Amino acid sequence: MDSAPVGNKNDLLYFTDGSLAYAGHHLHDPGHHLHTHSFMEIAVVTGGQGVHVSLAGREPVRAGDVILLRPGVWHGYEECRRLDVFNCCFSTGLLHRELAWTREDPLLGYLLWTGPYSLRRRGILSTSLDPATLAECAGHLDALDAVRHKPIGLHRGDIIGRLALFLSALARTVARAGGEVEEPTGPTHPAVLHAMRLMEASPEFRWTLGELATRLHLAPGYLVRLFKSAAGLPPIAYLARHRAELAASLLLHTDEPIAHIAHTVGWPDQNYFARRFKAHFGLNASAYRNRFTHNAVRLASGTIVAGTGKDAA
Repeated sequence: MDSAPVGNKNDLLYFTDGSLAYAGHHLHDPGHHLHTHSFMEIAVVTGGQGVHVSLAGREPVRAGDVILLRPGVWHGYEECRRLDVFNCCFSTGLLHRELAWTREDPLLGYLLWTGPYSLRRRGILSTSLDPATLAECAGHLDALDAVRHKPIGLHRGDIIGRLALFLSALARTVARAGGEVEEPTGPTHPAVLHAMRLMEASPEFRWTLGELATRLHLAPGYLVRLFKSAAGLPPIAYLARHRAELAASLLLHTDEPIAHIAHTVGWPDQNYFARRFKAHFGLNASAYRNRFTHNAVRLASGTIVAGTGKDAA
């Protein structure tokens, strides 16, 4: 990894080819304009103050505040006075491969998979760390930052291990502070995990609660209770959030027509797609693409190229 694993092109942040995770300090003064990204981002404020701007509104931030953002979520910082943010970023590929086990853990599953998907959060999860936990998390991020220029083949375990330690410390704080996650009683129910994987593997399928329950050999009502207990929302609502993220990625990284993207993610009715996408990201698909993908950077055979899709501004 001879270059930084996170690149920036206009308003789109992207992972360079082959990167797993990234940690690094960013000083915002007076601020940082609205932008989006195609990976998981966790921003840990280590100093200064400012205002975080997102679909959730304008929230003042200071040392100890943490903001987790799912892929596709847009945000920025304003009115900053030496706002020091320690950013931790990792790809969705890593989340679905090396970190796939976190889905089965009550605390990490809530932090990374289900908490940001709750009905009011729209892909954003926030918390605040006490000084001791902030120092612990900063230590793990410093260690992760220290290995980012070393060969992945020799340090994959270091990267995954340091990232896991950071996420675990953060997940414990979220569990204590939010009151939405009880003390772990065991892994997530296998039926819930199976349902998530079925829907994620075939988002274009016209899933209904009845079809999903039949595949799992469960009564629909029982499946909903299991899913809400583990994920905080019904299975079809979980699918809607997954589809919205897929659509955002396609809008950012391809020049496919919006109607085709809607069909690809499982919402062939364009009006319904428009309502669901706007409900999650606060912008319709055209406005989202025009705002965030001016010659959007994408990866092709390890080479960074600029897109020139007809819908790009």
